[in-house]
Amino acid sequence: MKLKGNIVDIQQKRIFKGEITIEGNKIVSIEEKQHDVNHYILPGFIDAHIHIESSMLVPSEFAKIAVKHGTVATVSDPHEIANVLGVKGVEFMIENGKQVPFKFNFGAPSCVPATNFESAGATIDSEGIKSLLKKPDIKYLAEMMNYPGVLFDDAEVLKKIEWAKYFNKPVDGHAPGVRGADISKYISAGISTDHECFTFDEALEKLQKGMKILIREGSAAKNFEALIDLLPEYFERIMFCSDDKHPDDLIVGHINQLCARAVSKGIDVFKVLQAACVNPVKHYSLDVGLLQVGDVADVIIVEDLKDFKTLQTYIDGELVFDTGKSLIKSAEFENINNFNCDPKSVSDFKFESSSKQIRVIEALEGQLVTNELIAEATIKNGNLVSNTGNDILKMTVVNRYQNQKPAVAFIKNFGLNEGAIASSVGHDSHNIIAVGVSDEAICKAVNLVIENKGGICAVSDSKEKIIPLPVAGIMSDKNAETIGHQYAELDNMAKSLGCTLNAPYMTLSFMALLVIPSLKLSDKGLFNGKDFKFSSLELE
Repeated sequence: MKLKGNIVDIQQKRIFKGEITIEGNKIVSIEEKQHDVNHYILPGFIDAHIHIESSMLVPSEFAKIAVKHGTVATVSDPHEIANVLGVKGVEFMIENGKQVPFKFNFGAPSCVPATNFESAGATIDSEGIKSLLKKPDIKYLAEMMNYPGVLFDDAEVLKKIEWAKYFNKPVDGHAPGVRGADISKYISAGISTDHECFTFDEALEKLQKGMKILIREGSAAKNFEALIDLLPEYFERIMFCSDDKHPDDLIVGHINQLCARAVSKGIDVFKVLQAACVNPVKHYSLDVGLLQVGDVADVIIVEDLKDFKTLQTYIDGELVFDTGKSLIKSAEFENINNFNCDPKSVSDFKFESSSKQIRVIEALEGQLVTNELIAEATIKNGNLVSNTGNDILKMTVVNRYQNQKPAVAFIKNFGLNEGAIASSVGHDSHNIIAVGVSDEAICKAVNLVIENKGGICAVSDSKEKIIPLPVAGIMSDKNAETIGHQYAELDNMAKSLGCTLNAPYMTLSFMALLVIPSLKLSDKGLFNGKDFKFSSLELE
């Protein structure tokens, strides 16, 4: 097979008219040749850090859409399903991914459970990490979110890192806002990347201290604008990632969008493509070709180097996307799950109080971090309730693995003036999380999720809508187009109920993510991520 076009040699920083010859899965020759073909040939894009589960698609369905945007590989942390099903969940992701021609590179989830302050569905200790890292399918130790464990020399945490070093596999980081002596110690433990920087100065410090920085632009957390100006100087140590990408966004674009945005800012195209294509391969030692003779043929053809519209995608020499159509077929699989709680009653969500003030989580648009606010309490019949006038709404996290009393807190900036929204995608333990205008609405939404053994939903007085997620309570067994359409409808319903956030469900899913400061809610109670300890809802 021969491909003609303008060949983009990223490593030599040159573009030339030529012809590539592919035999089997390898590039056997690249020759300069004059022709009248105007499109561009380059290596495929790589998402350097993503949780496939957050697309609500199993890997085989994710691949069908990703190749449309020129993505040929991902560095994938199966942390979400591992917190539900442990090693069994990781194995499900690996085996499902092998059913399709796409290069998923899975890591060993380092934090299952993510913390001891929440209830997860499984545990992977240092011995479990050792058994995973032995596998050739496991490429790295996934993000070490328990940065306090690193800083305070937790023996179990350090054992996991030592096993990664023993098997010569890199260790991913997760250290939002960690600076100074703390980040120096975190790096010295052997942690080489961070995708959680949300300011230029934070990322610059980490780069100067030897870390590689992933510029993240996901459905909820968007750090591209804050960090992209670092790329021109540090292009050899920066990668692109999405971290979490909902299905409706994935249908529109992927890493190609970040390339287009970076080039539109006047950044040298070779530096942009170094981050998008080359750096992940070198850092993680991926079996992904870089458009060199002898490489496997992981090649994309794009219309231009401005919008990066993909015309064709080849993986291991196989055409997997061609002129608008994904050629990857759906794979068969069995649904696996871990969901074991009974329906709740309205009284379960009551919080008796006489306090005049309460702590409130402030959700921030486009960020995983939150603020802590102090607000006046609204009490009816001795029960703390939502105040829609001030946009301070009741929120709950319900343990889905066993019957426990729901945890209750309050949150600002969801903007609902009717009904409730709920989800069993609640990072990291994937308990049920809901926000609503009343205890009745919250109970109705939570029970709809329980009835379906997983899903995301919206309810009003007269209407209810749910997307069932039967795979571990976090993924669908349907294709991306179906889920993308359903998700867009559900997103619209949430906004019709008054929600003002750009990505209500993605933001909701992170309100139980204790490892990101500052105030979050676990199934065990309100938690301060700065101090890493529980906090009281009521003020004295």
